[in-house]
Amino acid sequence: MDGTVVAFQPQRSSAPRFIFHSVIDGICRMAWDELDSDEVMRAAKAYYYFSVQFRENLEIACAQNPADPKLAELWDGECDTDNLSPWPGVAAPGERMNHDEFMRRLLDFHPAGHDRRLSEAGLAYLEKTRQVDTDARAASIASYEDGGLSAVFGAMLRAPHWYGRGQRAFRFFLEEHIRFDSEDGAGHGSLSRHLTVDDRILPLWTAFRDLLTTAVPKLATVAAVTRREPRMPVFLRPLRLV
Repeated sequence: MDGTVVAFQPQRSSAPRFIFHSVIDGICRMAWDELDSDEVMRAAKAYYYFSVQFRENLEIACAQNPADPKLAELWDGECDTDNLSPWPGVAAPGERMNHDEFMRRLLDFHPAGHDRRLSEAGLAYLEKTRQVDTDARAASIASYEDGGLSAVFGAMLRAPHWYGRGQRAFRFFLEEHIRFDSEDGAGHGSLSRHLTVDDRILPLWTAFRDLLTTAVPKLATVAAVTRREPRMPVFLRPLRLV
């Protein structure tokens, strides 16, 4: 890498249609530019658990829509793929893996990868997300791939310190995913845009926000502002309780 940081500016209205958009904006406003190298890796550990949740939700979306060619293509770009290979110490040339496996491996470069409290927080997060309605979990993929995660990744890249093997691998992961999701309108975002999202997915975004602030308490000083919900959630379809 040449040290250039890739930034992403989401093209959204200043008045989000759904509350989950406000949560995404709040994550992006967190104090990413104040993180040190160790805190970057703590954020990476939090994101690892999010990436597991992402894969599980994509599995649900594909199972619900087995004949959907766009979701099948998205699966091929996120799971059992070599599009992050090679990377020193993480992925061999041509090695295929799920993207959460790439994250798991890069965490081995830093003590955060073995931090017991972070692991407990991550497992608690996964338990919470697995209780969300399966239709909402499937629909969440559109919010992740069609701008949401690219905005969050661009915010994370504001961190000024990327010293260390794990940090550099994480930066590579973030930059590549911004490229995957955009690619002049033909990226992963276009493969999930047909899924209908509403505030059923709000608990997934708030759980991610809370996991980030647990992993890196410094981020909570800004995140607290986003906890004030401006209005009632918007549901385009009836909410199915589980």
